[in-house]
Amino acid sequence: MVNVFTTEEFIQEKHHTIIKKSEEEKEFTSELIEAVRNINTLHILDKKSLELVVQEYARISDIIWYKHLKCINITKQSKVW
Repeated sequence: MVNVFTTEEFIQEKHHTIIKKSEEEKEFTSELIEAVRNINTLHILDKKSLELVVQEYARISDIIWYKHLKCINITKQSKVW
């Protein structure tokens, strides 16, 4: 008798992206540029204030990203790159 142990493997079925040269990409880029321009960097005096500005940028970019992304199902015919 032989015991064969298997592990559960996560297989990604969906991919989130913004399609190149699409209207969504243009809007995403425009909104991200505007958001970066609006971040107040004048009060960066130390490491802690820099961390707060970086966290604010990350939060804003995530919001904009999820607003414009497209969910694509991954199939056998999907490109790897």
